[in-house]
Amino acid sequence: MNKPIYESPLSSRYASDEMQYLFSPDKKFSTWRKLWVALARAEMELGLPVTQEQIDEMQAHLTDIDYELAAKKEQELRHDVMAHIHTFGAQCPKAMPIIHLGATSCYVGDNTDIILMREGLALIRDKLVRTLDHLAQFARRYRALPTLGFTHFQAAQLVTVGKRATLWMYDLLLDLEEVEQRMAKLQLLGCKGTTGTQASFLELFEGDHEKCRQLEARIAREMGFEGVVPVSGQTYSRKVDAAVLSALSGIAQSASKFATDLRLLCHLKEVEEPFESKQIGSSAMPYKRNPMRCERICALARYVMADAANPAFTAATQWFERTLDDSANKRISVPEAFLAVDAILNLYLNVTAGLVVHERVIQRHILEELPFMASENIMMDAVKRGGNRQELHERIRVHALEAGRNVKELGGNNNLLELIAGDPLFGMGQEELAAHMDPTLYIGRCPEQVDEFLRDWVQPVLDAHKDALTGADTQLKV
Repeated sequence: MNKPIYESPLSSRYASDEMQYLFSPDKKFSTWRKLWVALARAEMELGLPVTQEQIDEMQAHLTDIDYELAAKKEQELRHDVMAHIHTFGAQCPKAMPIIHLGATSCYVGDNTDIILMREGLALIRDKLVRTLDHLAQFARRYRALPTLGFTHFQAAQLVTVGKRATLWMYDLLLDLEEVEQRMAKLQLLGCKGTTGTQASFLELFEGDHEKCRQLEARIAREMGFEGVVPVSGQTYSRKVDAAVLSALSGIAQSASKFATDLRLLCHLKEVEEPFESKQIGSSAMPYKRNPMRCERICALARYVMADAANPAFTAATQWFERTLDDSANKRISVPEAFLAVDAILNLYLNVTAGLVVHERVIQRHILEELPFMASENIMMDAVKRGGNRQELHERIRVHALEAGRNVKELGGNNNLLELIAGDPLFGMGQEELAAHMDPTLYIGRCPEQVDEFLRDWVQPVLDAHKDALTGADTQLKV
């Protein structure tokens, strides 16, 4: 019996089948064949000795790749592109003489990478949209539910649960904008040749520069692109990879911020991620409900943010028109970043589809802090009754310190209202002070901000991407 060998956890545990297939050998090499067909067709249309019969033969064998022969050829030739040219040619003997005519390896390699990154970004875009939809529903439901706001993770003024969700959503809107910009700017390498001069094609077209330009335009059109990069060495600029992974890193940053917030809220027992009936939170402590999905988001996000440095270093260290120290790194860093972000968004979708809000816990936490927050309103009320603002301010400061000592040092309740009620300077009883203890008095414009944000910023995005909302969320593997 063969023992299992190492397999990337991104494949075995985290990423969706859809994203895995996108960066699979089958997708890659079938795309190479489509590019060879596009090249041959354009060359035929521009007058080179390529026949429709040869193109039809190639077209018939786009996906039935003989991987055993390809592996054997690569062992023999030590060159993956040449191995697949020979493998394709073995299935297309009539077309063999014209496959890859005038091209260099980067014609299939780099153009395929651009195609796969654009398709990968489209999958990411759709999951971002669905995540926004989940959060929009959550924000709308809890638009007016008061909760403690925190600065420095210390209780500050009240916000609402829904308003806090808009902060997560705005980060994702910025990410979506970046993803769509990256998609719009991606261009094929085209047919640039060994040093980017198109010398081989100029030779084939007997010095006709217009046919060289038309060749690239026709291939780009067939592959679904508006154009090709204007200039290059043998490869497209590796800054493109750096820009794409920077966009993916941005998503990781946003997701990690959300997941970190939720982990803190889970500790407070205010909001929790979904927890299934048979789920085990700890092997040692059966009572625990660890936020393991949010922890996994943070873990994968950390990987993506670190991985984004790879193409940046690669772009910075390319030599002149071509060097090959990009290839091995690129084969790992780019697909793995896409797989990891895909996994992050699968988790993000899963968590936001089933967020649990414990309203009574939130209310209890508010009431523990609300007397402090209400002190300014109480002071203003006392001034209206004829009190001196400066004297009242000092007296509240003293009472607040005493109430804080009662909570922190003595373990008692917040008795600030009792202290104020017992102070004749304020002239207010418990019942009058209780009127200041309505949390909705302290949430400012939170409900209106949620409504305006959803209406003006989120809904237009959801309307523009209706097709993405029809897709089903990916089931988590573990």
